[in-house]
Amino acid sequence: MTARDGPQDRYKAVWLIFFILGLGTLLPWNFFMTAREYFISRLKDPEETSHVRNQTGKATFTPSYLQSVFDNFMTLCAMVPLLIFTCLNSFIHQRIPQQIRISGSLVAIGLVFLVTAIMVKVPMDPLPFFVFTMISIVFINSFGAILQSSLFGLAGLLPVSYTAPIMSGQGLAGTFAALAMIFSIAIGAQQPESFIGYFTTACVTIVLAIVSYVVLPHMDFFRYYSMKDKTEYRVYNAELETKRDLIKKDENGMEQNNSKIIPIHNPDEQPSVIAIFKKLWVLALSVCFVFTVTIGVFPAITAKVSTVLGEGNKWGLYFIPVSCFLLFNVFDWTGRSLTALFTWPGMDSCLLPVMVVLRVIFVPLFMLCNVTPRYYLPVVFSHDAWYIVFMIFFSISNGYLASLCIACARSRDSWSCHGIFPVTGLGSRSCRLLSGPNSHLAEAHRGCRDTKRWLRILH
Repeated sequence: MTARDGPQDRYKAVWLIFFILGLGTLLPWNFFMTAREYFISRLKDPEETSHVRNQTGKATFTPSYLQSVFDNFMTLCAMVPLLIFTCLNSFIHQRIPQQIRISGSLVAIGLVFLVTAIMVKVPMDPLPFFVFTMISIVFINSFGAILQSSLFGLAGLLPVSYTAPIMSGQGLAGTFAALAMIFSIAIGAQQPESFIGYFTTACVTIVLAIVSYVVLPHMDFFRYYSMKDKTEYRVYNAELETKRDLIKKDENGMEQNNSKIIPIHNPDEQPSVIAIFKKLWVLALSVCFVFTVTIGVFPAITAKVSTVLGEGNKWGLYFIPVSCFLLFNVFDWTGRSLTALFTWPGMDSCLLPVMVVLRVIFVPLFMLCNVTPRYYLPVVFSHDAWYIVFMIFFSISNGYLASLCIACARSRDSWSCHGIFPVTGLGSRSCRLLSGPNSHLAEAHRGCRDTKRWLRILH
């Protein structure tokens, strides 16, 4: 499908709107995840810290129980509701109009960030603050799952190239959050109050996404394609009924069926998820394993690595925001972009699942870095350079292998991202690019019949 037979996207306005909406879908989770140090600082036990200072004469950081379990609970509170609501999306999109799903989710996420920004100035004990933070994470990921599925369904009404801006926006979300955190540190983010501006930035982005979605239905380009498929289907059925009536009314009583009638696809029909899984189970499990390894260490382990070069200088402040979050997002996007240049190994190669399984080596590698606190394993890779090298290969392999598996699945079955990969791809930012079943998603990719073309779109 091209835009030659309809209105043009003037000034790429619709493309830009979908880019902003894509940015808004993953920005909330990335902002919460990147602000880990802020949440950790709010969970300090005042009595324990005071006791350590009185006995030693200097401040020694001893993580409290809430601080030590924060990363694990953060990942759990993010992935469980994401999994539940992604699975429920098939039922939700049939009962709740698309406009309410998208606008309601954006408003809800914006309110969560507004309250989070206000709570920066509200003193709270560690336990109530911990509970409040976890509830906020549950809310943003629940509404985020609904938002993403609805957004990709919305893009499915447009030409295939309009899935790319959503992916580009989502790819930028993590980098944007990391840069915002680095900027906050640069202007003096040692005080918790300075995080008001950090969370307010996310609020402004969500408001921009809401305004963009309100403007979208007024675009001629979007209105044309949003009704095109259903109109063509109704016209075809009307013509088909007319032909059948003419056959029945033939003067000679003979059915003139020389012209073969080929049924057109009904945009409201969708294949069985089980049938798709039988065809793509290897690729589906590969995507699942890629993201399982990723969420197993990022950020629960990777964010706890301490620098040996930044003790007593500014590098210690920037080490995790730069080496962990910024590097991961930049090179994850790089890995997904590499699939536009080459697609090795191919979809039928045994090397693809082998390479996916080999990523498990990153689990012990990161555990043997300078993770603090530690109780059992020795520090083997203490230098910062080891950690940075591991993070680069970890993030590139995450983006490349996940993108390659999804692209191979798209070339085999255009409905793969409709039913299977939303469920298997729940572990990280990349997987959420294609999360969300919607009855129109396959229409966005019906012109993409080979792996190379789909990978160019991803790029």
